[in-house]
Amino acid sequence: MDFPAKTFRVTRADLVQYAGASGDFNPIHWSDRVATTVGLPGVIAHGMFTMALVGRAVTEWAGAPDAVVEYGVRFTRPVVVPDDDQGTEIEVTARVREVTEDGLTRLDVTATCLGEKVLSQARATIRTAR
Repeated sequence: MDFPAKTFRVTRADLVQYAGASGDFNPIHWSDRVATTVGLPGVIAHGMFTMALVGRAVTEWAGAPDAVVEYGVRFTRPVVVPDDDQGTEIEVTARVREVTEDGLTRLDVTATCLGEKVLSQARATIRTAR
């Protein structure tokens, strides 16, 4: 079974807000000059911000925050955020890998940006309704 795709738009304004909330003001998240100097294609989203957006999708699929039992990812590709009003989009999908006898559903989660996977080994376990 597949869950319906969730799409999240990410703009530079989102990165500024996340930096303020997280305290992560690394200039690779706001300065094209610094980002390209260190070899990045441009300003990138915070990895933990990307993970949080994917976690939001999992929470919505689960129906409640406390229904998410486990969640983990590995970062594989940066989410490049252009300096315009459109930003970029992250699309999140999930497929049921297993339903256990004790009412847990294990998901394989996929997050892509511009058709490229940005996370690997993204998995979640949610408590299903009885």
